[in-house]
Amino acid sequence: MLLCIDCGNTNTVFAIWDKDKWLCTLRTSTHHARTADAYFTWFSTLIAHYDIELDIEAVIIASSVPRVVFNLRVFADRFFDLRPLVVGKPDCLLPHPPRIDAGTGVGADRLANAAAAFDRHGGDCVVVDFGTATNFDVVAGDGAYVGGVIAPGVNLSLEALAMGAAALPHVDVTQPDQVIGTNTVACIQSGVFWGYVGLIDGITNKIKAEYGRPMKVIGTGGLAPLFAQGELLFDTIEDDLTMYGLVVIHRHNTTNG
Repeated sequence: MLLCIDCGNTNTVFAIWDKDKWLCTLRTSTHHARTADAYFTWFSTLIAHYDIELDIEAVIIASSVPRVVFNLRVFADRFFDLRPLVVGKPDCLLPHPPRIDAGTGVGADRLANAAAAFDRHGGDCVVVDFGTATNFDVVAGDGAYVGGVIAPGVNLSLEALAMGAAALPHVDVTQPDQVIGTNTVACIQSGVFWGYVGLIDGITNKIKAEYGRPMKVIGTGGLAPLFAQGELLFDTIEDDLTMYGLVVIHRHNTTNG
């Protein structure tokens, strides 16, 4: 069994991969002060609920929050006697190294997205990942991450609107029945939903035009299905893309280590 851990700015996801399938996926809020013991208490409680007999043979971590990596390393070492593979570290080999400006870094989640997209679709694609930020990850035909776009995330935009305008309420993201809202909540929902539909459509079309070759658009992240409703924004939606990318990267290191 392979334990995959993806730590984002908002949530941290643990998923167990066994041979060719996911046994379970667990989610908790990201908190840099959470200790290894606290991770294990939470993790073991949920594993007992799912009645899974653990045999963790390896751990791989991708983190957008560097401060949490230490405690996740301790968690893997203390409770599974394993040294985790950390995406982005020199000892973690990538199937296809990124081609970006010298001296710059790439988020571990974006590297995982590129690995998964190439493994499943063969490259020449753009991954739209809905998280704290909305990332557009461009994957070349040879599997390399070659750049992208970072836009504010949907929920982040809603929070900023509610904080910056005292008279406006915080609303849930949903597709409104019509574009023209007839009350404040409907107006905000329309602006956010159709605004992001336009953002996704506009940016992906700009990427395709600049790239100069046909590209597949892959949606991932919790809000991807919402923005695909009634709109031809994505060729496919894959909710496990980032986590599967960790499986691909681990497999590459196992094969080439």
